[in-house]
Amino acid sequence: QVQLQESGGGSVHTGDSLLLSCSASGFPFSQFAMGWFRQTAAKEREFVAAIKWDADATRYADSVKGRFTISKDNAGNTVYLQMNNLKPEDTSFYYCAKDRQRRRYFVPTELGSFQSWGQGTQVTVSS
Repeated sequence: QVQLQESGGGSVHTGDSLLLSCSASGFPFSQFAMGWFRQTAAKEREFVAAIKWDADATRYADSVKGRFTISKDNAGNTVYLQMNNLKPEDTSFYYCAKDRQRRRYFVPTELGSFQSWGQGTQVTVSS
């Protein structure tokens, strides 16, 4: 059974940093791309960042490019999202998810390419 558990969220101020973690189990983690998405009550779930199954490539939403970094520890079955220079508009619930396809040759970014969402972790950034 696929399980994804996010952690690391919290309440911070503008310019602060947070490190989100997503611990995975129940599937061969090293063979699947992973992604981070976020959602608020007012907006649909949106892509934030994703990393190829072998951690050889990454993709970012324009809104977080240069501030967020996704990484994947295949030995530890964990994907991370380092968030720097946080802004109030980053306030959201953050979710990790696994790619539907094993060893996809490119980095997926579409919502429909992912499955098995975690419970999410809240990030609140105040000015």
